[in-house]
Amino acid sequence: MRFENKVALVTGSSRGIGKAIALELAKEGAKLIINCSKTKEDGLNVVKEIQKMGSDAILIKCDVSSEDDVKAMVKEGVDKFGKIDILVNNAGIVYDIPFFEKTSEQWKETINTNLMSMVYCCKEVALRMKEQKIKGSIVNISSTNGINCFHPDSMDYDVTKAGVNLLTEDLAMELAPMIRVNAVAPGWVNTKINADLPKNFVEEEVKKIYVRRFAEPKEIAKVVSFLASEEASFVTGSIIKVDGGYGGWSE
Repeated sequence: MRFENKVALVTGSSRGIGKAIALELAKEGAKLIINCSKTKEDGLNVVKEIQKMGSDAILIKCDVSSEDDVKAMVKEGVDKFGKIDILVNNAGIVYDIPFFEKTSEQWKETINTNLMSMVYCCKEVALRMKEQKIKGSIVNISSTNGINCFHPDSMDYDVTKAGVNLLTEDLAMELAPMIRVNAVAPGWVNTKINADLPKNFVEEEVKKIYVRRFAEPKEIAKVVSFLASEEASFVTGSIIKVDGGYGGWSE
């Protein structure tokens, strides 16, 4: 198995893409640190699923937008498993609100959750990796919104994801050669956050996707799993789009 004797921390892993990533890594033998900020019951269910696979996992409730909380989470995870080999920064939020209606507090919350959380997690985990001389892998979950703007209402989200991409490239240089840092930039994915999109909007977006559908969370998870593994040992500083081909093509 790819991740036998490896320990992975996946933020925002109680549901959606984060849950799919955690389960995929566990399936390949990793021990998991599951993180949630609110949905503790969902997080415990993920832990149970992993334990049924024969691997080990713990749930740590942590607000990743707080540097102190992140420090405590990383310490608890290392105290439990002895190390962290893989970090997947997945936690994120979005406010789909017009620019002139979006408050400063909403901007700050999005920036702190989507971008600063990755700074905090990368710093704390990378320090541990360096101290323990671990050949680590960090995978940041970005978005195609950080490459091409989908809609101005998600401007706060778009800006943070563009920041994630640059953070990824800079950290790849800073942490080389022992620690690889990459990002996965999904397009449309069938997750709870997209479940309430208007039907006609989804139909129009699907026409622009070459494979004519939204992704499933497990399809994003498999790309993350590859980047976290030794199979991607020569891949660092890369932003991998996983969008099914999105170029405005339609019949």
